[in-house]
Amino acid sequence: MNSNIDLSNVNFIDIYVDPEWAALQPERYEKAIGIFEDNFGSSENISIYSAPGRTEIGGNHTDHQHGEVLAASINRDAIAVVRPTDNGIARVISGTYKMIKIDTSDLSLVEDQKGTTDALIKGVIATLAEEGYKIGGFDAYITSDVLIGAGLSSSAAFETLIGTIISGLYNDMKIDPITIAKAGQFAENKYFGKPCGLMDQMACSVGNMVHIDFKYPEKPSVERIDFDFTKTGYSLCITDTKGSHSDLTHEYAAVPSEMKKVASLLGHEVLRPVSLDDILKNIDTLRSQAGDRAVLRAIHFVEETKRAADESKALQNGDLWEFLKIVKASGNSSFKYLQNVYTNNDVTTQNISIALAVSDAVLSSEEVSRVHGGGFAGTIQAFVKNDNAAHYQEVMDGIFGQGSCEILKIRKYGGMKVL
Repeated sequence: MNSNIDLSNVNFIDIYVDPEWAALQPERYEKAIGIFEDNFGSSENISIYSAPGRTEIGGNHTDHQHGEVLAASINRDAIAVVRPTDNGIARVISGTYKMIKIDTSDLSLVEDQKGTTDALIKGVIATLAEEGYKIGGFDAYITSDVLIGAGLSSSAAFETLIGTIISGLYNDMKIDPITIAKAGQFAENKYFGKPCGLMDQMACSVGNMVHIDFKYPEKPSVERIDFDFTKTGYSLCITDTKGSHSDLTHEYAAVPSEMKKVASLLGHEVLRPVSLDDILKNIDTLRSQAGDRAVLRAIHFVEETKRAADESKALQNGDLWEFLKIVKASGNSSFKYLQNVYTNNDVTTQNISIALAVSDAVLSSEEVSRVHGGGFAGTIQAFVKNDNAAHYQEVMDGIFGQGSCEILKIRKYGGMKVL
């Protein structure tokens, strides 16, 4: 135990939900503090912050059409051991990567830094400064157990963590989570150079279940749903099917492109104002000018954005079974209409389809699975009863490799100060 740090008052179970996972955290935190000391000296006057990964639950491919989504924070997170400095320099070590130095007196966008962690840090701090918040230097060691490439938004967790550090060190933790989320999105869009919506950052920053309506994307409606999933007897299982993401850019791009083509034919820029009746009344024209897949994807959007809202209502009403039925319907729609479970370029390789088929065979009628996130080659999500989770994990790991299936819990905290 580091002499200057007392972790005995940290309620790890409250943060990490699963007792077995929570039991691993003191050692993880102590190791992080030790690495901080090795690189930055004494651990005196340090604080510790946490930001979770996230999972999309409802609203598959709806945000880019100004639809509605339901997302949640999970009990995998990025943590930072931090100490403020008075020289205005932010020194950050993330994992095993080399130290990054950012001068907070010069946060201008540098084109050559796009695609780097430097850009993300600068972008978040710059955005918060522009919003009128105090900023300053700090030393930080960051470590994350949010799996990269598993659709759990490791980058959004990192951005949220930086914003939460600035909130804690210089603003008495008074920067609201929505502002931090928007700072993360701006950093990723403008400084890093990657187009992304706001769902990932919002779920990581706000915490618990989050219902987001993007009808007005510049000012989305955000509703935190305080549903205690720990009392349901279910776990959230995420399986990385280990499919290749190479050469899929056109597949991902085709989804919003085709949806917008249908919207344009109906006199709109995006599908949000379009109803199912609008599509059915004009289906001959839409099929001939946009193609059948575009029409199917438009139908998916119209119904899926409603499902995200209905899932939120079911949780607010404490109706778990209704929620699970809607999750299953979301998965069916993604497979049949959105068609993002495999690529037509290689129909002989269908990792996600296999994962969903096996899930149907292994899970009971009270458990559900669906494609998770962008699809085509990524992950699936399943709500599995606690007493069946280990068996389900064993089956999925047997197919896709050890460690492919993670048994997760939904945590109630977004970006937070732990100590």
